[in-house]
Amino acid sequence: MSLSLYFLGLVSTMGLATLTWVVSVLKRDVSIVDGVWALMLLAAATVYATGAEPYAGRTTLILTLVVLWAVRLSGHIIRRNWGEPEDRRYRDIRQKYEPNFALKSLGLIFWFQAGLAWVISIPLWPALTVPVDGGAWDVLAVTVWTVGMIFEGVGDWQLSQFKADPANHGKVMDCGLWRYTRHPNYFGECLIWWGFFLFALPAGAWWTVAGPLLLTYMLLKFSGVTLVEQTIVERRPAYREYIARTNAFIPGPPKQSVQASIPGDRGHA
Repeated sequence: MSLSLYFLGLVSTMGLATLTWVVSVLKRDVSIVDGVWALMLLAAATVYATGAEPYAGRTTLILTLVVLWAVRLSGHIIRRNWGEPEDRRYRDIRQKYEPNFALKSLGLIFWFQAGLAWVISIPLWPALTVPVDGGAWDVLAVTVWTVGMIFEGVGDWQLSQFKADPANHGKVMDCGLWRYTRHPNYFGECLIWWGFFLFALPAGAWWTVAGPLLLTYMLLKFSGVTLVEQTIVERRPAYREYIARTNAFIPGPPKQSVQASIPGDRGHA
């Protein structure tokens, strides 16, 4: 397992991020980075796979799972954002860091996300390069990955169908998987990367737990649940009741209505 190969993974994520930045400057839209996020991780995984000795069926299996995840997620986000203006979250960042945001965004947005993708990809480095017999660990990893893909894919599809119906304008999506968790897609994403971590365990790479731990923190406290829900109650008041009865992350039966605690809303903490 070559350390230089891991750093080549960083070169791949940085290179793709830089190319995307150039396009973002031309389009004046940094939110296109969201559609490239999964492709950065795929780029790193592809680099790691070149170091597999020998290149066995296990490497093919893991790389295939990465491809399936990355292509689906990137395709979904690019299709969802196509023709739309720059995402509101990025407009806020642009306003905060003007003037010269176009140049600043290279580090603040694109290289920052490339670095995060590189750290999160770390379980794939030993998983794809160390020749081991995964046995039961591989069965468990595929199972966790599959459950994650179902939650992420079905959750995204259900939400897109809900938004496509004009009758649902201003309403809160609380059907299907969204009845049991407010963020089935984030929950699925989390499971997928814990699944990749399980592939790394037979190689003795327990220390790569840093990858899924960072992703879980990002989804729960940084760019996921917390950021999405900071302003959503102001735009959709019914969301407060939805919060009261629905788990934020891990799926569970709907609860009886109680006073909601809104992330970022200290008045209701």
